[in-house]
Amino acid sequence: MAKTEMTKKTMRRLPVVGGIAAGSVLLLAAPAFAHVTVQPDTAAQGSYATINLKVPNERDHASTVKLEVTLPTDHPLVSVMPQPVPGWKVQVTEAKLDKPVETHGEKIDKAPSKITWTAEDDGIEPGQFQQFPLAVGQLPEHAGQLVFKALQTYDNKEVVRWIEPAKEGAAEPENPAPVLKLTAAAKDGAAGPQAAQNAPAPDQKVSESDTTARVLGIVGIVIGIIGVAYGVFAGRRRNA
Repeated sequence: MAKTEMTKKTMRRLPVVGGIAAGSVLLLAAPAFAHVTVQPDTAAQGSYATINLKVPNERDHASTVKLEVTLPTDHPLVSVMPQPVPGWKVQVTEAKLDKPVETHGEKIDKAPSKITWTAEDDGIEPGQFQQFPLAVGQLPEHAGQLVFKALQTYDNKEVVRWIEPAKEGAAEPENPAPVLKLTAAAKDGAAGPQAAQNAPAPDQKVSESDTTARVLGIVGIVIGIIGVAYGVFAGRRRNA
């Protein structure tokens, strides 16, 4: 009798456990969608690359209407070309370099320092995201990463500052700055405008973190549904 009663209690708890499991998985998955990120998040040192600033809307009752991205000054990029984005106007701001750099045998004393996208229509509405493509180069040959600090402005005047650097071994900051990691170039790889042409198009590659988050989210939902269904079935058997 005691064993039967224990079994019934266990069955009644299953829906709750299933729901908690689903919620936990979804909570773990959510942060991957919430940040402004660079995609793809890696590129070869010394190459030219096409990257995308991926901007999700985190608010339920406001639209993103402006994105300001500060380009790295420790390793200036002398070539930055934004791809037109329908419904947005773009402005590239240049600044004088503290130390001129040499590229293709020519000394450059100015380089792009900031890019500003401003919505001409509704911007990025709740539940949506937008990608802002850039062709950049030449990437530094002796750096491990480039940091692109970003300001995201909503139509209610709220500004989210994605500028916090991530530190190795520490927890991820609340508003991490978008980062492009640089890897050693392949010995037979191309470095130049041709490499940019061969780079993945905006929608051809999704970051590994986003893919993992989606899988975990789906698993969580399935677990929750199974738990609820099992609870309903167990309740009917008890009532019968």
